[in-house]
Amino acid sequence: MESRLTDLETKISFAEELLEALNRTVYDQQQQIDQMQRELRTLREQVQTGPPAEPGDTPHEVPPHY
Repeated sequence: MESRLTDLETKISFAEELLEALNRTVYDQQQQIDQMQRELRTLREQVQTGPPAEPGDTPHEVPPHY
């Protein structure tokens, strides 16, 4: 009976360690997801507003070699 109790305690200990590791992994992944969402939001805003205009750069200007 004591052997079974020791085995159960050992299994519970490993299960707790695994749960802690999984929690850390989930937390880290959520941090990465949050960062990627912020970057995606920034990129969407850049695409919607268009590239910054450079001096002398007009969209329908014919290049000089034509």
